[in-house]
Amino acid sequence: MRNTVTIQNLKCGGCSNTITKKISLLNNISDVEVNVENSTVSFNYTNEEDIHLVTKTLCDLGYPEENDKNSISRKVKSFISCANGRIN
Repeated sequence: MRNTVTIQNLKCGGCSNTITKKISLLNNISDVEVNVENSTVSFNYTNEEDIHLVTKTLCDLGYPEENDKNSISRKVKSFISCANGRIN
């Protein structure tokens, strides 16, 4: 099955690299695609719990879902994730 999540704080290719690497490491998740223009992350998953794990991981990286609270700490995390994505 396939799902698409709209997220906040997605700015560039650095963000995209970090998200793709981290989400691809999760069990039962494959074919991760990040669309910077639309601020979306699409992926294949096996069961509904996988979706929750992806959204939690995205939030932990600083990219909460579109309608979630976007705190200062999440914004800071996204900047760090972005910088790591540009380096690696």
